[in-house]
Amino acid sequence: MPSAPNSGGEGGAPPPPVARRVVVAHRLPLRADPNPDAPHGFDFSLDPQALPLQLSHGVPRPVVFVGVLPSAIAEAVPATDELAADLLAWFSCYPVFLPAKLHADFYDGFCKHYLWPLLHYLLPLAPSYGSGGGLPFNGELYRAFLTVNTHFAERVFELLNPDEDLVFVHDYHLWAFPTFLRHKSPRARIGFFLHSPFPTSELFRAIPVREDLLRALLNADLVGFHTFDYARHFLSSCSRVLGLSNRSRRGYIGIEYYGRTVVVKILSVGIDMGQLRAVLPLPETLAKANEIADKYRGRRLMLGVDDMDLFKGIGLKLLAMEKLLESRADLRGQVVLVQINNPARSLGRDVDEVRAEVLAIRDRINARFGWAGYEPVVVVDGAMPIHDKVAFYTSADICIVNAVRDGLNRIPYFYTVCRQEGPVPGALAGKPRQSAIIVSEFVGCSPSLSGAIRVNPWNVDDVAEAMNAALKMSDNEKQLRQEKHYRYVSTHDVVYWAQSFDQDLQKACKDHSSMVILNFGLAMGFRVVALSPSFQKLSSERINQAYRQTGNRLILLDYDGTVMPQGLISKAPSEEVIRTLNELCSDPTNTVFVVSGRGKDELAEWFAPCLKLGISAEHGYFTRWSVDSPWESCKLVTHFNWKNIAEPVMKHYSDATDGSYIEVKETSLVWHYEEADPDFGSCQAKELQDHLQNVLANEPVSVKSGHQIVEVNPQSVGKGVAVRNLISTMENRGSLPDFILCVGDDRSDEDMFEAMTNPAFSETAEIFPCTVGNKPSLAKFYLDDPADVLKMLQGLTDSSTQQLPGASRPRVSFEDSLD
Repeated sequence: MPSAPNSGGEGGAPPPPVARRVVVAHRLPLRADPNPDAPHGFDFSLDPQALPLQLSHGVPRPVVFVGVLPSAIAEAVPATDELAADLLAWFSCYPVFLPAKLHADFYDGFCKHYLWPLLHYLLPLAPSYGSGGGLPFNGELYRAFLTVNTHFAERVFELLNPDEDLVFVHDYHLWAFPTFLRHKSPRARIGFFLHSPFPTSELFRAIPVREDLLRALLNADLVGFHTFDYARHFLSSCSRVLGLSNRSRRGYIGIEYYGRTVVVKILSVGIDMGQLRAVLPLPETLAKANEIADKYRGRRLMLGVDDMDLFKGIGLKLLAMEKLLESRADLRGQVVLVQINNPARSLGRDVDEVRAEVLAIRDRINARFGWAGYEPVVVVDGAMPIHDKVAFYTSADICIVNAVRDGLNRIPYFYTVCRQEGPVPGALAGKPRQSAIIVSEFVGCSPSLSGAIRVNPWNVDDVAEAMNAALKMSDNEKQLRQEKHYRYVSTHDVVYWAQSFDQDLQKACKDHSSMVILNFGLAMGFRVVALSPSFQKLSSERINQAYRQTGNRLILLDYDGTVMPQGLISKAPSEEVIRTLNELCSDPTNTVFVVSGRGKDELAEWFAPCLKLGISAEHGYFTRWSVDSPWESCKLVTHFNWKNIAEPVMKHYSDATDGSYIEVKETSLVWHYEEADPDFGSCQAKELQDHLQNVLANEPVSVKSGHQIVEVNPQSVGKGVAVRNLISTMENRGSLPDFILCVGDDRSDEDMFEAMTNPAFSETAEIFPCTVGNKPSLAKFYLDDPADVLKMLQGLTDSSTQQLPGASRPRVSFEDSLD
């Protein structure tokens, strides 16, 4: 047993903090052999086959692993602090000790028999495992799942240096982990990688706790997936369930979530080239390869290697083999399918039924098409030494992966490297390396294997034809495909994956140290709100004091999403809003303006009771200072003929997008899609914006996107220009304001905040650019929602008010945060 390293510095002083990678997975990468004479009764060693260990290769050391003990010893070894300390010292493994019942409910109950099937597209109401029972959500098992994730978070927190360490979290077993660790350590730097598929939003939305699970992933800084499809389904679920949208920038996809950017990474996991290359030249490997060559001499060998579970399509693969032998009598006696079934990862009736089905089909095929000395289908059931398995990879002419749904499946990768670098029987020595791969289109490795024959595993005839095509493929074709696959697999190994994930996680967390972090929510509703040091919530005390001490005030208010909430059927201002604005306008030292993209006639009608209220309509194209003042226009364009070009284009997209409509204003056109399908509407909006920019390239207009809108406006018109004109007019009148409050919620309001940097303001001027919702903004302040805005305005009208009544719970609309 290795001795513990000296952890102390000179004179026993603790060493300086070192940035570590904390790798968190369900199981520790350990093996244990019983030995009564060894400490704790077992000889422990690192398991080179363990994926968490392989995926730690290539990242800076030191690395610490957190997980439960191997199942064979979890109940045999007492859970003691001494064992934990020894494993940490010997192998950098820190165990999470769980009661047997709790672990069974967590793993066999919720993970393997609810979450894992659903992620693999088995609907909760669909008959499962041939029993017709379905997959009902069990609240007790879900609570066990959360409890275990909490234990993992507590264990990691004991080790964590949040300012230095990076936390790598692997797979769906620890889906809730980011929420619980974030609660304990708000600045923790967390990367989560999902090794299973992420289903379409239609399936994911069937989960009763779907919001909690999505928010858990969003509590990480980086969320990784094997393929773009899985990432796309995650982004779609965030859009449909939480109303969140995403943006791409410089090749990265990001979701703005309460002031943090959650990065979405797409990179499939490779294989451990070093570990595989250590097995390939072993004498045992060569001996097994020679044995296989002798046993199947003169026959073509097809190979399948799968875990024994419901989704690997083993039965369908055998049915395709049966179809091949039915249609090609000349192949009988010439081709053999060897199917290696790895041990099942969990027990249950579903596994037993799959095994029974596979063996029944095997027996039927062998009875129909086999004879003494020839079995068309050979099933190897159970654990197999790694060198034996590598020998089969090396010897097989064709590799078949026929899963109906699989997160990645690295079998073709192993096969490719073994065919390239593995031992070759003497008769084939010196010949170019060749291979043929048949892969299901529903597995994650399929996009990276461009030279493979892709099949629909449900179509037995299609798979049988693929087998036939692979058998007939020319040597030159097989060589070219092998070389193509080998170039990819050898350059995208586990080291490449780990280094890429590590670098991207560091980038995603680079601003952590400078952020102001606020905690909100309980249990699975917990999240943090991240603010830049200069970005703060606008306090009633501060603005009320500035309001009382100044005598020439300008108050600028956006309308939708600022003084009135988004999503209301009636868009007209409430009586409370009208009363509050009238009270502000009644102070002769106040100049109050509503600055909105809405049309002037609509705003004039709504605010007719506010006689002294100024209105800047259609993003500032029309302005009036009070009810008695005439409307002033920018007169930047002399015609609006461009509408004749833009409106038919918008109508085409409106007709094709259910739930969208066109708003016609005097100076602009707006295409709204808030009631359309979120994904389709967003896609159509991007297409429409590109289309309009193309057809209006020579017109004096600009095409902009906003909160679920695409808008065409005259050039040089915007809220920023409108605000600068208002301030300039006041300056020309000799009354430059010494107090400015500017409140808005979306992208168009950022122009107003930028206009607050007017150098003509005195150093003592009190300026409050304020956005609604905590999100990246040019504003220096934020308020939570329109209700907070109204309370703040009401507080200004009462000079005796010291603070706003009733602190409302922070709430951010993510659609607004992207505007």
